[in-house]
Amino acid sequence: MLVHCVMAQDAKGQQQKFSPEKFEADLQAFITKEANLTKQESAKFFPVYREMQSKQRQLFEKQRNHNRVKPADEQGCKKAIMDGDALDIEIKQLQQKYHKRFLEMMPASKVYDILKAEERFHRRMMRNWGRNNRMAPPQK
Repeated sequence: MLVHCVMAQDAKGQQQKFSPEKFEADLQAFITKEANLTKQESAKFFPVYREMQSKQRQLFEKQRNHNRVKPADEQGCKKAIMDGDALDIEIKQLQQKYHKRFLEMMPASKVYDILKAEERFHRRMMRNWGRNNRMAPPQK
């Protein structure tokens, strides 16, 4: 697994290194609270959720590496587009497979709340990261 080293600021403005373990713990706590999961539901859900995340990370890494360099010819560009589409579909199929497993574990309303909580958590983290890591505009 590739982990990016990101610097963030804590509440006192001190620089902190990104901790994948803390991120995962915060995500789990947020989802548990927002979706009102019981201890039993959390115990059943999160191992399967982490399994899905691990598989997603592998696909996201393939996706990131996929188009690092523009192909030299039309045929190469066409293949790159088609391969990229296939990766997007593979990611969605993986999500669908795991969403079905989640639905076997708990009511649809809980799964819905979990998915929305995950989305909110990531959106907030990106917003906070953006505030703490202002980048200079690209040079012309």
